[in-house]
Amino acid sequence: MKEFFGFGGYEREPEGYMSWQHLLFVSILMAIMIALAVWLGRRNRLLPERDKNKVLIWAAFLIDGFELFKIVTMCIRNADPWDWINNLPLFLCSIQLITIPVAAFSSGRLREAALDFVMIFGIIGAVLGTYAAGNNYAAYPVLSLDNVVSGITHCISGFASLYIAISGMSSMKKKNIPITLLILVSFCIPAYIANILIPHNYMFLMRGDGTPYDILYNLVGGNPVIYPISVVLLFFVYIFAFYYVYFFAVSKKKNV
Repeated sequence: MKEFFGFGGYEREPEGYMSWQHLLFVSILMAIMIALAVWLGRRNRLLPERDKNKVLIWAAFLIDGFELFKIVTMCIRNADPWDWINNLPLFLCSIQLITIPVAAFSSGRLREAALDFVMIFGIIGAVLGTYAAGNNYAAYPVLSLDNVVSGITHCISGFASLYIAISGMSSMKKKNIPITLLILVSFCIPAYIANILIPHNYMFLMRGDGTPYDILYNLVGGNPVIYPISVVLLFFVYIFAFYYVYFFAVSKKKNV
């Protein structure tokens, strides 16, 4: 247990990014995520919204509970009560620590936009935070606090995304797109400020750190102005592309 939590430092060598251990572990998590989302989503699809929402409430408590447990443990492990400052919810994936609870407990257009945001970014966050997390799996053993909790929280985000889609909880109304964009911007700005003040690499706005963002970073030559702007624009492109594909699929379904 001491080795799992990393007290005194990990003695095991990391198995490595894209090692069979890494791929097997995250594939198991993803399989569980998809199976639960399909089962619960199909089971609850015809139920009242209040009953559908119970699953989302559980997802909200679990994702925040696991993340809080990890942060507290890391503060104890590193003997630094301020270590939490390195784990602020300012990554694209960790936005779900806030948007899932907002989707579960709010109402009106804010709830609709939060549901859409979780559906749009949850699944891609799950994939990027597991299979593409070279920053984690190159640094820590696969079965360690850092990677296990990270894998679980990312897959809860993916689960919530798929569950919202399958159970029919999303609204995907065009009038809510500005709110969805505002949610993203409201995290990007403090993330960039935190990167300068701490410093850190929230939202991967400073560098790629072994993730697919390295492709974009190298493409612009690591320019400190162009790179973060390009990352944010990429987020926007993804949002509009998601909406376009969704509306296209809905229109095709109506015409069938």
